[in-house]
Amino acid sequence: MKDSTKDRIEGNAHEVKGAVKEKIGHAVNDPDLEGGGQAEKVGGKVQKKVGEVEKVVGQ
Repeated sequence: MKDSTKDRIEGNAHEVKGAVKEKIGHAVNDPDLEGGGQAEKVGGKVQKKVGEVEKVVGQ
């Protein structure tokens, strides 16, 4: 599997996982969990974009 594809898949997984953590943190009123989820979601978006850029540059 190409690195760009791997980054996009992993980024998407982190984005989804972060969104779930954020929702659970909000539901149970845990600001640390909610903030951690937001950070992971943003990190996933960045990783996904890196994969997209690698794909374009690699062509």
